Amino acid sequence: MEPAQTEMSMIPNGKGHEVEDNAVSMKVLPEATDQNCTENVSPCRLDSGQQNMAESQEFLSAMDNKNTVGFTDFEGKTSFGMSVFNLGNAIMGSGILGLAYAMANTGVILFLFLLTVVAGLSSYSIHLLLKSSGIVGIRAYEQLGYRAFGVPGKMAAGIAITLQNIGAMSSYLYIVKYEFPLVIRAFLGPDTPSSDEWFLNGNYLVIIVSICIILPLALMKQLGYLGYTSGFSLSCMVFFLIAVIYKKFQVPCPFEDYSYNNTLALNSSLAVHTSGVSNANNSACAPKMFTMNSQTAYTIPILAFAFVCHPEVLPIYTELRNPTKKRMQHVANISIAVMYTMYFLAALFGYLTFYGKVEAELLHTYSRIDPYDTLILCVRLAVLTAVTLTVPIVLFPVRRALQQMLFPNKTFNWLRHIIIAIILITFINLLVIFAPNILGIFGIIGATSAPCLIFIFPAVFYIRIVPKEEEPISSTPKILAVCFAILGLLFMIMSLSFIFIDWTSGNKSPNGH
Repeated sequence: MEPAQTEMSMIPNGKGHEVEDNAVSMKVLPEATDQNCTENVSPCRLDSGQQNMAESQEFLSAMDNKNTVGFTDFEGKTSFGMSVFNLGNAIMGSGILGLAYAMANTGVILFLFLLTVVAGLSSYSIHLLLKSSGIVGIRAYEQLGYRAFGVPGKMAAGIAITLQNIGAMSSYLYIVKYEFPLVIRAFLGPDTPSSDEWFLNGNYLVIIVSICIILPLALMKQLGYLGYTSGFSLSCMVFFLIAVIYKKFQVPCPFEDYSYNNTLALNSSLAVHTSGVSNANNSACAPKMFTMNSQTAYTIPILAFAFVCHPEVLPIYTELRNPTKKRMQHVANISIAVMYTMYFLAALFGYLTFYGKVEAELLHTYSRIDPYDTLILCVRLAVLTAVTLTVPIVLFPVRRALQQMLFPNKTFNWLRHIIIAIILITFINLLVIFAPNILGIFGIIGATSAPCLIFIFPAVFYIRIVPKEEEPISSTPKILAVCFAILGLLFMIMSLSFIFIDWTSGNKSPNGH
């Protein structure tokens, strides 16, 4: 390999990079010496010829004597809009169904404040990742860990990504397992046959959905192609949001539970009139701006985990057309802003529909009014579609992490690509089918891996990778990064404490992302 070609693969973007990005890379690499290389980056930088060869072997995803398949093979092929769809879909999780419950336990103003803080912290965390990536010319989370702490850093990042995303994918398939049969039963009507029918068995439905929808999408070579399915998935969640807003003006307060035996037939005009009287005279139908109770503490980890997308940031950055740190930060900011708006509106109108009676899973509360409501059935189907199409997006970083840990110097191979996807999907299906009580384990995984991926790893990688000559440890950015890592530790301790309290008390906390 020629030195010029190797150097082109190392810089943040082989063809469309910013001048400042290139300048930083060219400035930092030559200035490192044997004395300070162990302090700032790992491994030590050698002379020019040795440096190029060593870094190309360490930080490219594959090496071959004849052809070099670099980590940036697919860069420059995904549009800005598709990248926004992909990252937005990675952010959007099943946690949106529990945000109305979170608002009921915090109040409108406190919820809005916490949501704004978490969204801002998530954007800052992505900034740290992108800056660290730009300095060393790497766009793999695991390789950032290797550059900062060697093999232990690489393994820690890879394991955290694998556990976090396997937990997320399993939670999505749990929704398919338990919600899809209800949707089919509701569409079939009151005369639905026995639950022994195979098409009402959630285990069979999970397998069918995994084989027919998830697996073909997961086998795609390039993440950017999933921008189309991500756009459709987000449109399903927009439909969910519209339905929640619409139902706010249709459901009377206080609402009456549905009773099939009594064949309820509500008069819509009477319901609206009654709603007005109830809202005037019943304090239970008045929104609370600020409240605190035993469930309030769960809101913070729920909101924090609702913005988990960091394992997907660098792969999306890699495939972005004309990639620069500034352009990718715009992608992240737009995605976070859109999800922030959707989260708040879904929480607000869901809360204003049911107030203190809202359940941890919002759609279950609508079912208490009328389980055969056509609009809510369509919304359930839309949510199922959205979470199903999110699974392939989340699977890509897991496969990349496994490849980085197990096959760091192998070229792209279709057989390996397919086998890893099949093994992952099979393993997750087995978890969902045979381990119905494993959600507690997923809670532990989420409480440990999510704070690491959002707060701790981006901060400590930034501190280690950015040279002290450029930013001393006493500089403002480094101090902010230290505080950010400490905040992540506090999140982890708090989340684990809530889980253990739940286990000892026998209560169930609402699930997040």
